[in-house]
Amino acid sequence: MRRSRHLMAAVAVGILLAGCAAGSEATTGSPGMSAGPTGGGSSPDPVALIGNWTVTAVDGGRGVLRLAPPDQGDLLWFDRCGVSMGTWRAGAGGLFVAELSGLSPSDQPGCPSDPRRGPAWLPRATAFRMAGNTPILLDDQGRQVARLAPGARPTPGPHLLPALAEPPVVTPEVRRALAPAAALPAVLTPAGRAALLGRWVPAGPQRGGPAPAYVEMRDDGGWRGSDGCNGQGGRWVAGAEGALLATAGPSTLIGCANVPVALWLSGASRAGLDGDVLVLVDTRGGETGRLRRDG
Repeated sequence: MRRSRHLMAAVAVGILLAGCAAGSEATTGSPGMSAGPTGGGSSPDPVALIGNWTVTAVDGGRGVLRLAPPDQGDLLWFDRCGVSMGTWRAGAGGLFVAELSGLSPSDQPGCPSDPRRGPAWLPRATAFRMAGNTPILLDDQGRQVARLAPGARPTPGPHLLPALAEPPVVTPEVRRALAPAAALPAVLTPAGRAALLGRWVPAGPQRGGPAPAYVEMRDDGGWRGSDGCNGQGGRWVAGAEGALLATAGPSTLIGCANVPVALWLSGASRAGLDGDVLVLVDTRGGETGRLRRDG
């Protein structure tokens, strides 16, 4: 069984997109700030990404993207082939990372059955900035990959929960969760992208899983690993001052004395080096885990 199935059940397997139409309803939690992700002013507010958006991508792709808190559907992508679901993170100076991990079946001609399929631009999006109340997603060179127009409304199909067609709700808890990350503790040296690449294992003693736990940070923006029992993976992006955001996709649920490396990584907002030990730090400055180079 995979962790994503609770969301698949909520949206319902077999969902078909009846259509995506723009409306007049405002969907952002706040107007956002106009500064870009690399300095020159205040960082853009990730709360401003929450909403239902009509996407126009540079490569010509179109659809509706829903970005919501995890308890309101997380990430949903609507296009003519149906609904794909996944997860996203944003913050830390304008960083953005997202992945799709589930797909409702579709009988539309030319629609793929790969659960990881989705818009080609989405994996290239590693940052965001705001143009008024319009988010602009950027690649690692600062080039626009997609523009998100407010006011979209997915048209419910026969199995789409009505709440998932409504704009997500921004609560005080959501604002706290997306508040700016605390600075990296002064005893740590910020770990940039180059320093993060490669294979890492837990810094403490290995537990009793059938295989070693590890995390491999790849140059293509993906990561893979194991908690000692279950294969895991996702996407990651790094920025200035040790900023680090990662998603964790579905995993099997084999029980053992595992090491929750996926939770360490997906719960981190910054990464720093304590000598040769990589320390992952959450948004409040608390450690989520420690890793060392494998070998």
